[in-house]
Amino acid sequence: MTSSTSAAPVQLETTDGVATITLNRPDAMNSLDVATKVLLLEIVRTVADDPAVRCVVLTGTGRAFCTGQDLKEHIQLLHNGGSDQLFATVDDHYNPIVTALAGMAKPVIAAVNGVAAGAGASLAFACDLRIVADTAGFNLAFANVALSCDTGASYHLPMLVGRAKAMELLYFPRTVKADEALELGLATQVVPADELTTVASDLASRLAAGPTVAFGAIRQSVAYAAGHSFEEAVELESAMMQKTGATADHAAAVAAFVAKEKPVFEGR
Repeated sequence: MTSSTSAAPVQLETTDGVATITLNRPDAMNSLDVATKVLLLEIVRTVADDPAVRCVVLTGTGRAFCTGQDLKEHIQLLHNGGSDQLFATVDDHYNPIVTALAGMAKPVIAAVNGVAAGAGASLAFACDLRIVADTAGFNLAFANVALSCDTGASYHLPMLVGRAKAMELLYFPRTVKADEALELGLATQVVPADELTTVASDLASRLAAGPTVAFGAIRQSVAYAAGHSFEEAVELESAMMQKTGATADHAAAVAAFVAKEKPVFEGR
């Protein structure tokens, strides 16, 4: 097991193949200042590259999952003439973070413990599954501060709810509570708040015990297909089938099927 210090604005704990990334600025609703974004990017890249990590959970501490950009820092930069630095954060931080989160070749779960707003909602949407506390919700808050959307919202949100609903949620920001989020497809599952950690942990453990290379190939194939033609999509499917067919996990699964046993996957 590995873990980071409790004082850090982003914590990492890895146990039995599950890496849990926790946003840890509860007094600031887990909003994202520069220090937090820099550390979050470092940690997301670390778990993406770690072969011992077979599933990732992203969550927050306190009342919020993540409320996006730290507006106190934002205002200071605006007042100090730092607008260039302010909006460079999209290229320097937000885009690399969400690209690493969405692109890693292993399953990623968002355990949404509280409100997820702005870039915080975008980060949750980049995950494969969103387990949402019944007290939580999503808010595409960008237009309320006269900004465009970022952190992959333009890509992932329409995939989840369709273009028309995505435009409505972006044009008229409001908090979409957990029950409606489930109906719209923003939430995979809604659970009582006091059960969130257990449910997300159980799901992550199940995924971590699975065929990691196959999960990664499925994840990458689905993302690739969203921006390519049918012909290109099935071409990648073929390549991914060749890749996964050569894994030890596939050989073990076939042998277990013949022997009428349950396969044990090693993630390779």
